[in-house]
Amino acid sequence: MTFLIHLLVCTFGMGSWVAINGLWVELPLLVTELPEGWYLPSYLTVIIQLANVGPLLVTLLHHFRPGCLSEVPIIFTVLGVGTIACTLFAFLWNMTSWVLGGHHSIAFMVLTFFLALVDCTSSVTFLPFMSRLPTHYLTTFFVGEGLSGLLPALVALAQGSGLTTCINVTETSDTTSSPMSTRKVHITQRANGTLVSSLLGTATFRAHLESRYLPAHFSPLVFFLLLSFMMACCLVAFFLLQRQPRCWEASVEDLLNSQITLHSIRPREEKDLGLSVDSSQGQGHLEEKAAPRHPARLVFIYTLVAFVNALTNGVLPSVQTYSCLSYGPVAYHLSATLSSMANPLACFLSMFLPNRSLPFLGILAVLGTGFGAYNMAMAVMSPCPLMQGHWGGEVLIVASWVLFIGCLSYVKVMLGVILRDRSRSALLWCGAAVQLGSLLGALLMFPLVNVWRLFSSADFCNLHCSA
Repeated sequence: MTFLIHLLVCTFGMGSWVAINGLWVELPLLVTELPEGWYLPSYLTVIIQLANVGPLLVTLLHHFRPGCLSEVPIIFTVLGVGTIACTLFAFLWNMTSWVLGGHHSIAFMVLTFFLALVDCTSSVTFLPFMSRLPTHYLTTFFVGEGLSGLLPALVALAQGSGLTTCINVTETSDTTSSPMSTRKVHITQRANGTLVSSLLGTATFRAHLESRYLPAHFSPLVFFLLLSFMMACCLVAFFLLQRQPRCWEASVEDLLNSQITLHSIRPREEKDLGLSVDSSQGQGHLEEKAAPRHPARLVFIYTLVAFVNALTNGVLPSVQTYSCLSYGPVAYHLSATLSSMANPLACFLSMFLPNRSLPFLGILAVLGTGFGAYNMAMAVMSPCPLMQGHWGGEVLIVASWVLFIGCLSYVKVMLGVILRDRSRSALLWCGAAVQLGSLLGALLMFPLVNVWRLFSSADFCNLHCSA
């Protein structure tokens, strides 16, 4: 029964961000088909931030009218809308409309808004719901949240999304017809090394390499149907989770035991966390009190939650391509895939090596920020970062991305566990801090990347960097 609940919680947690993560990893295929081209990511950034109206509304209602909202019907609605939207994406993703003198992907953008509304609202509904379960299930939830990025990335990798190759292209100037006429001829290299080309008349040649996307193994329609299946699994998992009475019994027992532990075995840790337990509550719920002696500690926790999520959800994802593509497509795909794996692995590690010490979490956050700073520095130096063209540079950028995600994912999990032991309301505000940090990070990077264009994209096939 315990294993079943862990499995259901993990699958439920996967529904938090699987839809939006799926959109991002599918972008290399979408931009070749949709009229917005590579401006599409900037549109997605704005649409996703507009969807923060969902968590803002839930948070305000909770603050001004506590008790008027129940997470269960909201979660059912969120997961249902997400499943339907992913299914519609499969059939409408390439539909365009004539607006303002040009073709635009209106259906794509509308559906993106609903998916973003689903995922953003999950931050302030899924976490408060998890306060009903014993503490150790919260770590499993974060494992599932990590899988929401890993599974779409693995599907996109199997699809071949974004894989490129370098193709020899020769520009010729044909002097037999017109001195000014030019045409491109693809040069095919056989296995024996001979070059075959068909040219008539006298021509001048200028050969160079061009990056070309490899054809995908299956279409975006199949990808979005798989994404819809993942969302449907999350919906079914939540439905089954609601029908596990032993789960709720264990939750009450866990909270009662936590009262005894907080009063007897761990009085010093209770004091450090600023927790207070109302022993008169028969159901054993933790009550949040003002705790004026430790307001700075709580402010530090929420500030750290917002800061970590600003880096992992807003700032660094905006420049991952700039920091990695200069080292080649292999380095880029390894950094994207392995860093996605680092998230759930860090959550697993927190199960066996939990550490709630705020100084330790602060130091680990500084360490993860250092790896993020290295990634940002390589993005700023693109297309000629440090050790470009050397295998050591590829190893460093991949390792830096993995350690950046791993360190900060551990910090996020342990901060969530600390707030879970404080109260249900603390988890809701934790979700609000997650969204606030993500919003600020995205708003900071949008003008830097899309308006002022401080970062230069790299074409690995045509890099000319001085030694």
